[in-house]
Amino acid sequence: MSETPSNCSPKSPLAESDDLPNNCEMSNSDCQSESKSDYNKSSAPISYLTSYMAGFEKLKDTINYDIDKIDLNGSTIVRNFTFTSKSKSFSSFAPTPGVPACLADIPGGSQLKSLFSTPDEEISENRKFRYHVFGPPDKTKSLIILLHGFNERHWDKYLPMALRLFELTGHAVVLFPIAFHMNRAPVLWHNNRVMQKVSQYRRSLYPDIISSTLSNAAISVRLHSDPSRFFWSGLQSYEDLVDLGTLIREGAHPAFEANSKIHFFTYSIGTLLAEITIMTDPDGLFSESKFATFCGGPVFNRLSPVSKFILDSQANVQLYSFLVEHLDSHRRNDPKLEQVLGGSEVGRNFRALMNYRLDIDYRENKFRSLSPRVLAMALAQDEVVPPFEVINTLEGSRRDVGIEVKVFDFPYPYRHEDPFPATAKHDLEVTESFNQIFKIFGDFLTEN
Repeated sequence: MSETPSNCSPKSPLAESDDLPNNCEMSNSDCQSESKSDYNKSSAPISYLTSYMAGFEKLKDTINYDIDKIDLNGSTIVRNFTFTSKSKSFSSFAPTPGVPACLADIPGGSQLKSLFSTPDEEISENRKFRYHVFGPPDKTKSLIILLHGFNERHWDKYLPMALRLFELTGHAVVLFPIAFHMNRAPVLWHNNRVMQKVSQYRRSLYPDIISSTLSNAAISVRLHSDPSRFFWSGLQSYEDLVDLGTLIREGAHPAFEANSKIHFFTYSIGTLLAEITIMTDPDGLFSESKFATFCGGPVFNRLSPVSKFILDSQANVQLYSFLVEHLDSHRRNDPKLEQVLGGSEVGRNFRALMNYRLDIDYRENKFRSLSPRVLAMALAQDEVVPPFEVINTLEGSRRDVGIEVKVFDFPYPYRHEDPFPATAKHDLEVTESFNQIFKIFGDFLTEN
């Protein structure tokens, strides 16, 4: 199904910002409120009905992790909470002293050479981190967990999505980072000068490499060195989501009432994480969750992640070899990996989403049971998550799964990594497309 966005007129969000901190640190075991401090004011209006670009720039300039409470307009508050991961799901990879083998001869100081040698469990930024919640001033009874894409560094493009979803649905929106992404990664991984050196070295080491850039150098080195990190970081993210859901259900989160309804809005690789989470549904945490996905949905081996913004070709080859071609042999040789992949439901569901030709009946039966609660939207010109692969996975090999997949094509240049470019040249078209897409998502997420 292909659709071209037309004009629509959702409610225009107008906001002024009073930053009123309410320091609340949330761990997996408790959450305590502290006194308010630091007052800041920002007053420019935010409007997506007339200009996506203006709203995007305003939110980017307004939202930060430093202020605990940011008042956008009196009825929309952005609060920052601190989460401490208790997951022990880390790669057993033992790096060679100083640097992974693929960077053994890289020129530069000790800081650069040791950049990737720290064991994953010792990366403090991944253990304790801040996350945004868009919502009302008081506690609410429903929320949407927003999950981002692969190799994302900042939330900028998701801020308009979060605000629009809250305004359209009334559900608070939690922007929760995947392990080793966003602010869960060391700052040095985001240092352009350092990552440019890493990319230059990879291009010299592998002359035929494709799409090696400073933007994907860190994740490419990590996954090239040890592709099992994809699984272990995914498992940590899953366990963190379960812990967050448990806190909310128990009434231990200051933004939510006990037993609040939890829904999902996901983008790209965040869809894979949400699929595994909802398929597994530990303790019935997500048994009533609605699941809206944008530019995501296929099993892993039907994605095309080689991109200057996502992953270079060498890392992709290693990752594909591990997850698709030789996963069974890795399971036989790694007892820790086998314990999870072969001995748990979450491991079973992870395996079912790696290779399109395997576990078809199991995967499609799972999706069939979830189908009334799932809506997927894909983009016709998406080369990373091709729309026909979204359809193949979510509608099933016989097109009888029952999940609705809508395919759109926007009237302006776009790519997977940037479906709504914040540029003056196409601002009118982008604004119309953004509003139409999220009106559909909003309607779905509020249907009974």
